Amino acid sequence: MRVDNKVLDRWQQLDASQVLVAVADYAKEDSSFVPAKNAATTRWQARVGQSEFELLLTGPKFWDARANRGGGGAVDRVMHLNGCHFKPAAAFLVERGL
Repeated sequence: MRVDNKVLDRWQQLDASQVLVAVADYAKEDSSFVPAKNAATTRWQARVGQSEFELLLTGPKFWDARANRGGGGAVDRVMHLNGCHFKPAAAFLVERGL
């Protein structure tokens, strides 16, 4: 699948929570979370298939608190949550209209 650079740039800037809601079977923001560093950070509990995640989201970036890894941009999030490579992640984002 070929992806235009403008689309890649847009995906890099998408809000992490918007992508999470599109990817996850279940996603809920933890309203009791108080961020330690960045006031814009939110904590989410999510399930994708049989996998459960505790994610810290700040703008387009994410951190998986259980796996101790993160990234930035929609493609990274889809690859991480779905356990796939770039092409299936890009196809997934296109399918979802993101």
